[in-house]
Amino acid sequence: MAEFNRDVWAPWRMQYIESLSERDAGGCFLCRHVATPQDDGKNHVLWRSPKSLVVLNRYPYNTGHLLVAPTEHRAELEDLSDEVLCEMVWRIRDATRVLQRTMHPQGFNIGMNLGRCAGAGVPDHLHWHIVPRWGGDTNFMPVIADVKVIPEALDRTYEKLLQAARELGL
Repeated sequence: MAEFNRDVWAPWRMQYIESLSERDAGGCFLCRHVATPQDDGKNHVLWRSPKSLVVLNRYPYNTGHLLVAPTEHRAELEDLSDEVLCEMVWRIRDATRVLQRTMHPQGFNIGMNLGRCAGAGVPDHLHWHIVPRWGGDTNFMPVIADVKVIPEALDRTYEKLLQAARELGL
């Protein structure tokens, strides 16, 4: 059997790896996004309200992976008011509408990780993940090489989603 090279290069991942220590030193990136509306384009914030923020995940599981977060820095669901909890559900609904309109996924994974041991990368600021899914979008790459293939640049995805959000009045 012939030998082949099993190295898969993903140099953009180094930015994420390096950002882990920066996150601890620089505080919560969601709170930084809340405080800097003038940087929404750079930060891939799709829309915001006084109570919520919808942002394209910089390190996605899949193309179009969005985060929905309250503007308040809270770690537990019980720390959110009923009003904020309701708005989070509305934002999740709106985000799925934008993704449907733009990317036509066949389904969604929607959820949150509460606490670091549950996988929360930002355990002190609640946020929901909305991951669009298509039949066959999982291929051999994660199984063989523990690598995800994201087929579209974040800036291009952001522009498409932003346009759809504006068309929907969000």
